[in-house]
Amino acid sequence: MGCIKLAGYKLISFDKIPSTQTYALNMVAMGDARDHTVIMAEAQSDGRGRYHRTWVSHHGNLYASFIFSAEERDPRLAYVVAVAVTETLISFGINPKIKWPNDILIDDKKVCGILIEYAGRFVIIGIGINIKSNPTVPGYKTTKLDNYARVEKSELLNKLMKNLDKWRQIDFPLIRARWMDLATGLNKIVKYRGDNVELIGINENGALVLRNGSRYMLAYGDEISM
Repeated sequence: MGCIKLAGYKLISFDKIPSTQTYALNMVAMGDARDHTVIMAEAQSDGRGRYHRTWVSHHGNLYASFIFSAEERDPRLAYVVAVAVTETLISFGINPKIKWPNDILIDDKKVCGILIEYAGRFVIIGIGINIKSNPTVPGYKTTKLDNYARVEKSELLNKLMKNLDKWRQIDFPLIRARWMDLATGLNKIVKYRGDNVELIGINENGALVLRNGSRYMLAYGDEISM
C-alpha cells in the first residue's frame, strides 16, 4: 500500500485488492474516511459496478474510488461526475458521449463506468476507465482509450481529480446544459414501466423528462432502460 498527497487529495494506492469501492466503504465504517481521499488499485479481484455486477479489472486501467463529504444525497451528482469524466477524456482529444445513467461511451462502446454510493457522512464515487484493455462483456460493446489516444494513467488521474473538484463547484444549470450537449439517446425511444416513451432530457432537479405523446413525465432512479 502507498499513500501520497496529489492535487489536494490523499491518494491510497494498491497493486491489487478485491475492490476500491469496498475498501472505501470499510474506511467509512471504521471511522477512517476523510474528505478528498482516493483509493486506487492497479487491479481488482472483485471489482463491481451497479447491482453488484462484476467489473473486470485487469492491470493497465484506472480503478479509483473517491471519498467526499456529503451531508445529504443529491440525485444531480451522477450528472456532475459524468460531465467531469467526459471533460477529462475530451482533454486528451477523445470524443466521448454520456449514456444515461452512468456509462461513458466512445463510438457507442463503453469505456468507463461510474458507481455512486452513500455511506454515513460521505459519498463514494467509483470510477473505472479502460485504458490498456477492455473486457468482453455479453450484451454490449466495450473499448479502451489506447484505441484513440496516448493516455498515461497518472495524467488521467490528475486531470480527473481537478475536473471533479471543478464541476462539483459549478451551478447545476450549467452542468445540466453540458450534460445535454454530451448525452446520447436524447429524443430517442426508451422503455419506461413497460411503455415506449421519448427521452427529452433532465430537469433542474436531476429528474429525467419523458414524453408519451402529448404527456410529459418525470422519472427518477432506474425506472428507464435504453
